Amino acid sequence: MRADEYEMEREVSAPIEMLEYYFSAHGWAYERGGDEEIVANFQGSWAQYELRAIWREDDHVLQFLALPDIRVPADKRAATYETIGLINEQLWLGHFELWTASGLVLFRHAALLEGEEGGTLTLQQAETLVEAAIEECERFYPVFQFVLWADKTPQEAIAAALIETQGEA
Repeated sequence: MRADEYEMEREVSAPIEMLEYYFSAHGWAYERGGDEEIVANFQGSWAQYELRAIWREDDHVLQFLALPDIRVPADKRAATYETIGLINEQLWLGHFELWTASGLVLFRHAALLEGEEGGTLTLQQAETLVEAAIEECERFYPVFQFVLWADKTPQEAIAAALIETQGEA
């Protein structure tokens, strides 16, 4: 079933349920962690991503995380923190962070959801949450790789990775 068919079938739903429909419509592998959590896997251009959503009903907040397969060794953490700071200045929705305990880089954003029955998510909102996270991870993945593996400074990595091409070859 295509996403637009799901939209016609389910206009509004509980957040985790709607994300389950969205992931299923795209044919992505996913697992539910009860009514409050779902984890999916998506193969991007650069890496395999773990997509994780956590619903906090008491606060009506849906937290969405995208974890690209980026682990930062201890000797690269200072440069990675600087890189994250420069990247986050450019973002309108969400932010990157580095989990110090594991060295994982992730993208995170949250949505405050209101609704008559506590909190609901539309298919369009689900699509925006997921696609914004994936697009930012895809856009900035090369930046992290330049810093981690090519020993570029954060400024050099951003300049190299975000070059806008002109014309056709």
